[in-house]
Amino acid sequence: MNKTFKPEGYASLSPYLVVDGAQKLIDFLLATFGAKVTRRFDNEDGSLMHGEVMIDDTVVMLSDASESYPAFPVWLHVYVPDVAATYAKALAAGGISVQEPVKKDDPDLRAGVQDPTGNTWWLATQVE
Repeated sequence: MNKTFKPEGYASLSPYLVVDGAQKLIDFLLATFGAKVTRRFDNEDGSLMHGEVMIDDTVVMLSDASESYPAFPVWLHVYVPDVAATYAKALAAGGISVQEPVKKDDPDLRAGVQDPTGNTWWLATQVE
C-alpha cells in the first residue's frame, strides 16, 4: 500500500489563523464562502484549541489566541466565482470594506474585506 504524506483532500499548504474570537471567524467563513467545518477541538474553557474549515479546495486552520499564541492579523487571497456576490455576503456577515470590487491592471476583478477578527480577505475573479 502506498501511503501518502498528507491527509486526503488537503493541499500542501494551509493557512493557520490565530485570532481573538475564533467562532466569529468561523461564522464569517460559513456565511461568506459557504465553508464547511471539518474538524473542531475545543479547550475545557470552550475556546477553540484547533479547528479546520474547508473553503472550496483549501483547508483553513484556526484557533483562539492564548498567552502562548497571541492573535495576529493576516492577508489572504481567495479566488471566488463572483466577487460582487461574495463581497456582499462578507459585508452582511460583519466584514468591513477595504476595497469595493474593482478591475485594475491585471486579469482579476478584486475586492477586499476585513473579517470580524481583523484579517483581510482579498477576493478575486479572473475576468480576462
